[in-house]
Amino acid sequence: MTSGALPNEILTTAEMARADRLAIASGVPSMRLMENAAAALADTVSRMLQKSSGRRVLVLCGPGNNGGDGYVAARLLRASRMKVRVGALTPRENLRGDALAAATAWDGPVEPAETSALRGADIVIDALFGGGLSRDIEGDAAVLIRRLNHWRRENGTRVVAVDMPSGIDGSTGAVRGVAVEADQTVTFFRLKIGHLLLPGRLHCGKTICAHIGIRSNVLDEIAPKTFLNAPGAWLHELRPPRVDGHKYSRGHAVVLSGGASFTGAARIAAQAALRAGAGLVTLASPRDALAVNAPALTSVMLREAEGPEGLVALLADVRKNVVAMGPGLGVGPGTQALVEAALTTAGDARAPRRFVFDADALTSFSGDPERLWRVLRAAPGRVVLTPHAGEFQRLFGDVGAVSKLERAREAARRAGAIVLFKGPDTVVAAPDGRATILAEASPWLATAGSGDSLTGIVAGLLAQGVEPLAAASCAAWMHARAAAHFGPGLVADDIAATLPQVWRELVAAAG
Repeated sequence: MTSGALPNEILTTAEMARADRLAIASGVPSMRLMENAAAALADTVSRMLQKSSGRRVLVLCGPGNNGGDGYVAARLLRASRMKVRVGALTPRENLRGDALAAATAWDGPVEPAETSALRGADIVIDALFGGGLSRDIEGDAAVLIRRLNHWRRENGTRVVAVDMPSGIDGSTGAVRGVAVEADQTVTFFRLKIGHLLLPGRLHCGKTICAHIGIRSNVLDEIAPKTFLNAPGAWLHELRPPRVDGHKYSRGHAVVLSGGASFTGAARIAAQAALRAGAGLVTLASPRDALAVNAPALTSVMLREAEGPEGLVALLADVRKNVVAMGPGLGVGPGTQALVEAALTTAGDARAPRRFVFDADALTSFSGDPERLWRVLRAAPGRVVLTPHAGEFQRLFGDVGAVSKLERAREAARRAGAIVLFKGPDTVVAAPDGRATILAEASPWLATAGSGDSLTGIVAGLLAQGVEPLAAASCAAWMHARAAAHFGPGLVADDIAATLPQVWRELVAAAG
């Protein structure tokens, strides 16, 4: 999990290295950046020790600037009367640059990290490796990390990582051979992708982002395309109701129902679309499902739409500005025909109709994804796809990217649509490369119908005219936030019922 208010931009390790270089080129000494980073680290460790009345710190230092941060933090902690030991993975004579200067300024004893005794430490600082690893960790360093992880689990000793837990790839979140399991991670200037994508996020514990003297204007040159999925990224895009507004100004979403035996998923999506703010929601139902759906609906309207022809006839009303389909719709040619028919309806030329495709609407094209891509290209920028991992694999296969972020980006480019790649580290990507990563998710979302709710929330936001990338990102955040508010015992119906609480939070944030 992340801590406190965090910057919107998320960087790769290469982008972070460039931010360092730009700051130094602007006149900020590199050693000052290291001193500031170490001060933030030492402050975090001191606060943790104060809560437990501990005083004993073991700092494990590696060969690069992460190790340099560790040496400086060791000096600062000892100056504040902590009992500090330093274990070095690399002899001082093999260090270079700021790392050497930092190690030289430490005048205490240094022991080999490989044999450092973990017993007696209240906190261990992992300053071994940063997130820019170019190869897997092996040998003595791997043995040390495994020993540290085992000791932490068995004895409860807390571990604080510098920048990124050693062994986590900062640009992908992948484990490079073996990785430290930290309780807290102190990073600098901006979060890296590896802090948010799994499994990296699970290794970080609580992540704190400290300001160390790099000015935010360096981002003008870096131009990052990845952002934290939090209100700061999309709150300005939301459309609060106007006093002089009416239900049609809030949009009219249509959700397609499956046959008589498969109606529940679509009803969940329709209710979520209404709670997400759509002015009207219609459940489009085949004839055999009308009698099943009717008794279960109150605020959601019900209309018959039998097959592709019936759907096209229903959508002749241009005020119906969003269509959501997939939940409980059935897999096969019939669903393919419904998707294709819906995409032939343009809606209002001034505000073209938008679409959300999920579940069966995606899986129906798994044998011929190019067929879907062809029809999506006729609706540029107007479609959101919301696959979970299984649906993503069936539709996109192996897109050849290293991380979930890059897989989502490539999928969005290939499909010409917004891709909301679901999971505990949900990624939303646009064809132009912009993307958001969800910082937190609730384990209570692992329940039947949860994804159907998300489909409805996306539809409800799109109906109000929210830009598609912002709508998909906001929907993922609201979905997770509703589950966090409700907590244990959550079922899919509770997500829509809890959305008013989430809305109140957003309205307050917007001022």
